[in-house]
Amino acid sequence: MRRINRVKIYGTGSCVPDAVLRNADFSYLIDTSDEWITERTGIKERRVVRNEETTSDLATEAARRALEVAEIAPTDLDGIVVGTITPDTIFPATACYLQHRLGCRRIPAFDLLAACSGFIYACATAIGFIESKQMKYVLVVGAETLTKITDYQDRNTCILFGDGAGAAILGPSDGDSAFLSCNLYSELDDEIMVLPGGGSRLPASHQSIEKGYHYMRLKGQEIFRFAVLEMCNMLESEFSSNGITIDDIKYIIPHQVNMRILKAAADRFNLPMEKIYTNLDRYGNTSAASIPLALDEAVRAGKIKRGDLLLLVAFGGGKTWASSLLRY
Repeated sequence: MRRINRVKIYGTGSCVPDAVLRNADFSYLIDTSDEWITERTGIKERRVVRNEETTSDLATEAARRALEVAEIAPTDLDGIVVGTITPDTIFPATACYLQHRLGCRRIPAFDLLAACSGFIYACATAIGFIESKQMKYVLVVGAETLTKITDYQDRNTCILFGDGAGAAILGPSDGDSAFLSCNLYSELDDEIMVLPGGGSRLPASHQSIEKGYHYMRLKGQEIFRFAVLEMCNMLESEFSSNGITIDDIKYIIPHQVNMRILKAAADRFNLPMEKIYTNLDRYGNTSAASIPLALDEAVRAGKIKRGDLLLLVAFGGGKTWASSLLRY
């Protein structure tokens, strides 16, 4: 359990594409229905980028909104960390595109790949820089264009994913607002959640394209078991280590993966669903973007205020999983 007492969130921002892909729209592509998708996932619609839109487009707008709320200029930033599995390019990093578009100084800017846990991993990285006084203000972003690596002939996966971005400005805290703990985990499993092609194992070729290796592949039942188990384990660890109960928490903000998974974890841990903040029905699974997108939405709606205790939990490909307790 890593203790943190000197870093807080100064402001948040988010961005989603304009185009909406509703459940009923899938009936033109595959054998499914709005009722079938809603029952199995809790998703009603998701946002989709245009062909020419990139991950850095969404990240830039989310970052600008976070900077505005934090009242911090781009030239005041000391670092940028972007959590994403759908970068604009393998290199340069999406963070470098973001740095250029914001007009920042020559600061460190890099991407971090931890799938759906990417935002918490990126926050932990930023916290380390700030605690060690190497940096003062760090822009942390979770941004994805997952629809670009989604196989719309795969009935079991294409209904799940959407595009979006969320951002937060982290900096030193001298008051009650602060991250209190941040815990990261991983264990290799390249079967249940994987993008097979595009790396050194399966570089792009006619064969890899024909076999669909550049689309995500998932095993739903294995993901269900993993996510429910580890979400409960993280809740137990955070509660016991920090001496808190669910009554102390304003919201648990989970990675927006699947409503059946979230409800199963809530039932197993005896949690009231009103304590779990979700916007899965409107945005689907946006991987690393899902937690900061939900956080910003809740803050802007007045559902989260300064002083509220929040618990972030995520689980994704790798396998990776992570949790963070913070007083907003």
